[in-house]
Amino acid sequence: MSLFRPTIGLTTIAVAVMFAQSPDQTRAHEAALKSSLLTLRQAIDKYTFEQHKAPQTLQDLIAKGYVTSIPADPMTRSNLTWRVVMEDPAKSADPNEPGIFDVHSGSDGIGSDGTRYADW
Repeated sequence: MSLFRPTIGLTTIAVAVMFAQSPDQTRAHEAALKSSLLTLRQAIDKYTFEQHKAPQTLQDLIAKGYVTSIPADPMTRSNLTWRVVMEDPAKSADPNEPGIFDVHSGSDGIGSDGTRYADW
């Protein structure tokens, strides 16, 4: 009898358990992403309405008190990877200083619905 058989068996079980939890973890991360996107988008909209111009950076949302911090993108685990979409200057509240219109995940991953997280 080999001494390594129990270890291989435990590794196999650990890998199986990891994969069994994966769909739940994915759903949890996707739910957190949707929540973070909603929070940021609402803050951008409120900032734009009240300040009569869009924020130039996500940090402007903190500076003016619209959020206390920039949430981490659950897919990249960083608050520095958000992809911002700048306004079209012709449609901007301040055409001389267009700002952030929208925000997306910085992840290139694919969601459980088959779409890219960066397109959410």
